[in-house]
Amino acid sequence: MPTFKGQYEHSVDSKGRVSFPAKLRKSLTPEAQERFTVLRGVDPCLQLYPADEWQVLEQRLSKINSFSEKGRTVKRHLLRYAEDVSLDNQNRIALPSQLMEYAGIKDKAIFIGSVEYVEVWSPEKLAAEDSQISDEMYQELFEHVMGNGDINDNT
Repeated sequence: MPTFKGQYEHSVDSKGRVSFPAKLRKSLTPEAQERFTVLRGVDPCLQLYPADEWQVLEQRLSKINSFSEKGRTVKRHLLRYAEDVSLDNQNRIALPSQLMEYAGIKDKAIFIGSVEYVEVWSPEKLAAEDSQISDEMYQELFEHVMGNGDINDNT
């Protein structure tokens, strides 16, 4: 399983291509074959799943009840903007324009490792998101999540 971590900023060219950070690339498994699925994040960013991790997520999605309104809504909103991308010979990915627009990505993109996937942010939207979290709020969130409040144990 890849463990993506760290933050990296790269320029985006006029065709929406951006270098995939070398340190994150080293965490790709051979099974990913330098292929990704990119989609809208729940936050105003993009989520970039390596192909092998996307398969795991698709298995979870296939278990969602499509006969429930919530199930259909989650699937629809998650999958409708999902696109497959691959690294080119210069280790760049081409971000789809519709997804770049959603995330506010223009000439710079910030990659943030998030264990099994990578978030891609515009510097402005990330700064706005960061400004909403005080040190005290972060401490509360950390205690709640790491104190087993939000850990999903799939074992």
